[in-house]
Amino acid sequence: MDLTIRVAEPAEYVVLGEIIAEAYLGGDLLDGPQDPYLLKLRAVEQRAAEAEVLVALDADGVVLGGVTYAAPGTPWRDISAPDEAEFRMLAVARAGRGRGLGEALVRACVERARSAEGVRGLVLSTQPAMLPAHRIYRRLGLLRTPERDWEPVPGLRLMTFRLGLEAASVGAC
Repeated sequence: MDLTIRVAEPAEYVVLGEIIAEAYLGGDLLDGPQDPYLLKLRAVEQRAAEAEVLVALDADGVVLGGVTYAAPGTPWRDISAPDEAEFRMLAVARAGRGRGLGEALVRACVERARSAEGVRGLVLSTQPAMLPAHRIYRRLGLLRTPERDWEPVPGLRLMTFRLGLEAASVGAC
């Protein structure tokens, strides 16, 4: 598949926001269409101003997915330490699933973290039900960090993963 991963452009923000919202709603990861987290999922313009939003496009330039990469010091980080980057809100449209887009987006985050000065790890939070994403993370060498699991709101337990970027793990991806 001919695939491009790049920084999202303003004309793509609304489309990407809907892809992310649909992925979370369709996966029963929210409390329905009234869930307040939908506002954050759709806030691609805000994330792009405060972090780096990446998109996956097919050969025709159709947006099929995206992810937010939050470097150290950016406000979209939830669990990362000062020397860690974080990614979140990874989603692929139904039309793009099973084609390697999710993995390509995670790899792009890994590359950004590896090339950043002083970044020693890449972390993320995920819901237990996101099993296809967990397979991607494990395949790319991210390890579960249960000691960092957390609840952003009561009753919503998030699992965490980390990829060490120290010299010993450079060949992991």
